[in-house]
Amino acid sequence: MKTVLISGAGVAGTSLAHWLHRDGVAVTVVEAAPALRPGGQAVDIRGVAVDVVQRIGLLEEARAVRTRMRGMSVLDGDGREVHRSTETTFSSGRLANDDIELLREDLVRLLHERAGAGVEFVFGDRITALDQGEDGVRVSFEHGRARTFDLVVGADGLHSGVRRLGFGPEERFTRHLGTHLAVFGADNFLALEDWQLWLRDGEAGYGVYPVRDNTELRIAFGFAAEPLEFDHRDTDRQRQLVADRMGRLRWETPRLLKALREAPDFYFDAMTQVCMDRWSDGRIVLLGDAGYCASPLSGQGTSLALVGAYVLADALRRAGADHRTALADYERRLRPFVALNQALATENPGGPAAEDSVERAKNAIALDG
Repeated sequence: MKTVLISGAGVAGTSLAHWLHRDGVAVTVVEAAPALRPGGQAVDIRGVAVDVVQRIGLLEEARAVRTRMRGMSVLDGDGREVHRSTETTFSSGRLANDDIELLREDLVRLLHERAGAGVEFVFGDRITALDQGEDGVRVSFEHGRARTFDLVVGADGLHSGVRRLGFGPEERFTRHLGTHLAVFGADNFLALEDWQLWLRDGEAGYGVYPVRDNTELRIAFGFAAEPLEFDHRDTDRQRQLVADRMGRLRWETPRLLKALREAPDFYFDAMTQVCMDRWSDGRIVLLGDAGYCASPLSGQGTSLALVGAYVLADALRRAGADHRTALADYERRLRPFVALNQALATENPGGPAAEDSVERAKNAIALDG
């Protein structure tokens, strides 16, 4: 395997780029955004994924930028505290463990820096066609010239273009989980200090927590609904849709909605899982959310991306030029791990999975197996 194209410069794509470049592969990463995507919620590196980060050589750097929560308060619809904990939070689980919670943008930045100058990153472009041949994949781009690669990896998220081009329309592989999530940043106008607030009233609610040494907030709005029709690129329409659903909530909701309208890093989508019978077809393979999104409800999407990238790179290294053997090995080793982690999202609808389920799922693979 001499040349690999990775679509997507997120956690999955940048970590795979690191491993392949280290193994002497010429790696190109194409990303539709004009630069690394900013914003995003706090994500978790758990269990065996911590070992992956250590093998990359980023464990201390990741720990240095981790969140520092002291606990959380659960509020009723009027903002009155009904429960508090200094042992767990909804975003990261039990505080006293070796797992790492950090902002997605910080993790991607660290991985991008570690991938190094030897990886070709092409921003502001996307794949428009894939034509497989016996010796490679001819790839057409929206802006750049067509090129041929030994392998194409779709690490381009829930709405993967590589999956659509190589495997079929999105609706064949997605399973809606009944809720929607919006995430955005704001100044810390609530003056929170290493403390999370979670409010729920009926079918809607939100979580608010401070980041960046308590100078900023990350706000997560959630509400239950059947699949909604919206353009994934029309953020103005998405903001209005979220505001309409959340507007009846009380307490600090008006100020939070004002922050939503002003946030430059707004993100919105349905909570959805990707379930596929196979993650590869010839010289095209899917990685992370593109192939097996567990949804943020699982708390394991980032760990699946990190572990998946490691296992895929390891399988390619072992098999050498035999991509068929490598991709079969990748699926054989990773599928049981994916199944356990996807199950976390549906184990306890409306609440977190049991701690013993999380412990079992996050460690359910041997990296050198």
